[in-house]
Amino acid sequence: MQRGKKIILLSHCILNVNAKVEGFEPYESLVKELTDYLYENKVGIIQLPCPEMAIYGIKRWGHVKDQFNYNFFKKSCEIFLESTVNQLESYLGAGYHIVGCIGVDGSPSCGVNLTCKSSEWKGEMSMKPELSSILADVRMVNEKGVFMEVLEKMLIENNIGIPFIGINEEHFKESLFEIREFIIKNSK
Repeated sequence: MQRGKKIILLSHCILNVNAKVEGFEPYESLVKELTDYLYENKVGIIQLPCPEMAIYGIKRWGHVKDQFNYNFFKKSCEIFLESTVNQLESYLGAGYHIVGCIGVDGSPSCGVNLTCKSSEWKGEMSMKPELSSILADVRMVNEKGVFMEVLEKMLIENNIGIPFIGINEEHFKESLFEIREFIIKNSK
C-alpha cells in the first residue's frame, strides 16, 4: 500500500469535542463526516493542540478574542505550535503536500474567518448589574482567532504557505460542503 503523502491540520476540537467549552457541542465526539472524507481521500491528519484547554482546563468559562490577545497566551501558543511547525518542515522536506488548515469559526482561538470579540466581556460577571448589555456587546468579527494568528505568523516565518478554512458549526452541512471543495482544490 502506498502513502497518500497529503497532510491537513485540524483544530483540536474537530477530533475531540470534549475539549470545547461546555455547552458548545455541535456533535457528540468528532466530525465523523470530515474524518471519513479525509480517510477516503488519503489525507493524513495533524491534530493541533487546544491552547484554551491547556491553559484554562475543561471547567473554563467562554472567552472572547480580546481576553486571549496578550503576550502570555500568544507565547504559550508558540510553544504549543513549535512541534507542529517542525513536523510540517519535515513532511515538506520529504515531498509531502500540506493541504491546509481547518479551524473553527467563531472560536476566540481557532477562528479562521470569524472570531468573537467584546471590549466589555471581563471582570466578575456576578457583580455587574448591566450583564445584558455586556452579553449584547459580544459580536462576531471577520478576523482570525489568536491561536490561528500565531500559527499563520509562525508558518510565514518558516516559509510555509498553506491555505486556511474554518468550519462553521452554525451552518454545519453547508460548511462541510465548502471544506470538501477546499480539500479537492488544495490537494493538487
